[in-house]
Amino acid sequence: MEKRVYFDNAATTPTHPQVVEAMLPYFTQSFGNPSSIYEVGQINKRAIDNARQQVADLINAKPEELFFTSGATEADNWAVKGIAESYKNKGNHIITSNIEHHAILHTCEYLEKNGFEVTYLPVDENGLIKIDDLKDAIKDTTILITIMFANNEIGTIQPIKEIGKVAKEKGIIFHTDAVQAVGQVPIDVEDMNIDMLSLTGHKFNGPKGTGALYVRKGIKLKAFIHGGAQERRRRGGTENVPCIVGLGKAAELAKVNLKVKISKLIKLRDKLIKGIKEEIPYCRLNGDAVKRLPNNVNFSFEFIEGESLLIMLDMKGISASSGSACTSGSLDPSHVLLGIGLPHEIAHGSLRLTLGNDNTEEDVDYLLEVLPDIVKRLRDMSPLYEDFIKNK
Repeated sequence: MEKRVYFDNAATTPTHPQVVEAMLPYFTQSFGNPSSIYEVGQINKRAIDNARQQVADLINAKPEELFFTSGATEADNWAVKGIAESYKNKGNHIITSNIEHHAILHTCEYLEKNGFEVTYLPVDENGLIKIDDLKDAIKDTTILITIMFANNEIGTIQPIKEIGKVAKEKGIIFHTDAVQAVGQVPIDVEDMNIDMLSLTGHKFNGPKGTGALYVRKGIKLKAFIHGGAQERRRRGGTENVPCIVGLGKAAELAKVNLKVKISKLIKLRDKLIKGIKEEIPYCRLNGDAVKRLPNNVNFSFEFIEGESLLIMLDMKGISASSGSACTSGSLDPSHVLLGIGLPHEIAHGSLRLTLGNDNTEEDVDYLLEVLPDIVKRLRDMSPLYEDFIKNK
């Protein structure tokens, strides 16, 4: 086996050793139920309060505006369904984009079957919505705008502050799925006019199965899980104390290390992009070249299948993806790549490389060493490529 290189940090990240260390005592020594009035339980209640402050500090929110969830999929569902239910007397119209994560798209499809109207904004060839399209889509019945902060496949960062400004001026609630952005770029919910935000810990070196929903004070949001007084009666169920503590620690580390991390990842990202463009013909960088996440590289290679590319990279010890981990078993081309205008045959040949804290220049060099040969071998087996060369 060759060396192992992990380039799929958008799917999940390794839990930071300091996060694991912070979590460990809450599995055994400090095991109390936070709802209990005795000290063993109250120690854990204070640990949850501390984690809530740590996560709030990362996005410049107030701790009482943070609600812990099982992850971002739950947070997205709660945000969209919760606003729909809580504000249905005001209107039934929701605005989103056609390249959202399926946690948003499928939730919107569910609501469409239950009397709500959803407008799916198109994006340009780089994956950006147009503010004028957003303004034109707003109706008197619009109650929610939900646009992701940064796309999980192509890395494009939306004009979040401008979207928030439009929503605020119109008195419409603005939610953003910030799963890929939290811990990768600076986020300030106050400055950006964000009313609600979803995040999950395992995208920035925290534990899996724990996330949060930020809800600006004053917004009505009905309980998502009934059964107890936890999370200020909004989400019943005994809290997952170890993972909440881990999420808090991951948020603290992300805030402290953000500037250094961004600088490092941009350098590696740009080296990857430059190297692939120089070494491999008939390829296309997907997503905005400038308005993109520091850790995201997404290319489409003509005349090859993404699945074959991933298998051959894995044989060389490189872990990557062709899109969202949530749809990795699907044979359909990415809805994101189709949304930016790629034809099916090119959308099928995509490769997503997402960098993390542990990646090095040596990792990038290794990828650039093996990728061109793999692409060439796959193209040599393609009758489409053979015909293309003959007719060129």
